[in-house]
Amino acid sequence: MSQGAEPGGNLIAVPPTQTSARREGLPMDKELSAHVDGHVGVLEVHRPPHNHFSLDVLTELADTAETLVAEGCRALVLCSEGKNFCAGVDFAGDGLGAGPVHTLSAIYGQGLRLYSLPVPVVAAVQGAAVGGGLGLACAADFRVASPATRFHANFGLLGLHQGFGLSASLPRIVGAQKAADMLYTARRVPGEEAHTIGLADHLVEDDAVRDKALEYAHRIAVSAPLAVRSMKATLRADLLAELPAALDREIVEQTRLLATKDSEVGVIASLDRTAPTFTGE
Repeated sequence: MSQGAEPGGNLIAVPPTQTSARREGLPMDKELSAHVDGHVGVLEVHRPPHNHFSLDVLTELADTAETLVAEGCRALVLCSEGKNFCAGVDFAGDGLGAGPVHTLSAIYGQGLRLYSLPVPVVAAVQGAAVGGGLGLACAADFRVASPATRFHANFGLLGLHQGFGLSASLPRIVGAQKAADMLYTARRVPGEEAHTIGLADHLVEDDAVRDKALEYAHRIAVSAPLAVRSMKATLRADLLAELPAALDREIVEQTRLLATKDSEVGVIASLDRTAPTFTGE
């Protein structure tokens, strides 16, 4: 995996897709489960309460999603167990480790596979989608939320550049101005506002998020599957063409900023749940 220091240097390396089938009833990683409901595949991450992602979980998620599609699923639902949808990287744990370029390249390589799935994906977003978790939600084609959902591009409070493809995906979803507002202020966007600006496609009661996501996926699955795949390929073509360079730039900028004092202050403040004071160093 290349570790070059300039955007466009092929930092993202995607491993070969696994081809072994994963059918209902076979053992799976305890941090991920999957089942098929008609023509809809349901993937659930089990890392409660915050569902921080790891490279292993994202790899298993991409592998399983691709297998479900290969076995005939016409739409997918992405959901998670616990209080929050996904809180991105766990800075209280190993964070990005001693080699952030390598770690980010591997993580974002799996993210690119999720963005590139050929069938529509509906994310059931309960609680918070924070940082990379927001990126994961935006890798889906649709998002279902409730008034209690919070979308949080918190990178500015960590002294970091945005990641997980949000440079390309978020402006396409909410528009350039609203994306800039979310990123520059690092404010939480609640479910009702997210629905107003198009970040959440459906707004339902707190206990109905997953059911609505599954219902909507079934509505998609009724349509002619080859036609839907063709439509998605057309509608996502520009995003997929832009993503590799955007991800490369995100890796470079995040790695550079991780070495700053501001990033150290931001991460410590986040772990301590205090307000950071940045000095521009």
